[in-house]
Amino acid sequence: MAEATQSGGPDEEEGVGRRDFLNYLAVGVGAVGAASFVWPVIDSMNPSKDVLALASIEVDLSQIDVGSAVKVFWRGKPVFIRHRTAKEIEEAEDVDVATLIDPQSDADRVQKPEWLIVVGVCTHLGCIPVGTAEGETRGEFDGWFCPCHGSHYDSSGRIRKGPAPQNLHVPAYEFLTDTTVRIG
Repeated sequence: MAEATQSGGPDEEEGVGRRDFLNYLAVGVGAVGAASFVWPVIDSMNPSKDVLALASIEVDLSQIDVGSAVKVFWRGKPVFIRHRTAKEIEEAEDVDVATLIDPQSDADRVQKPEWLIVVGVCTHLGCIPVGTAEGETRGEFDGWFCPCHGSHYDSSGRIRKGPAPQNLHVPAYEFLTDTTVRIG
């Protein structure tokens, strides 16, 4: 009769330990290789330096006369900055908010009453309203007029007449000094 051999001797245990080490080594090298491939892919999704540079802009307000407006570009969109007259401020504050299509008080839209800062994109179909440049029609409410579809905005950038469903949007901004504002 044949003798039964015992398993689990010293040679077999040494082979198992060596095999485990090689498996761990292969998994470790594979993980490092995968990470070295994935990192550049994920890093490429970060915004480029030129995009980060446009994240905010600073505007010198000292060049804008009372009653006039300028158009600057921020993140590829026009932004209207209007130095409002006392009459424009009074008209904007006297509006009954309950009668508005998108109810919002003038105080909720400005940080300083004399300065109105809004994104110059019509909320109907994305056209650019007129009323910023000298001599352009400002519509029926002394604000902006979108000639494409007939939306009228008041001197606070609120929709008053036409198909636009919302007021002109107010971007995030802060006054750095009395004559400088940072948009974005």
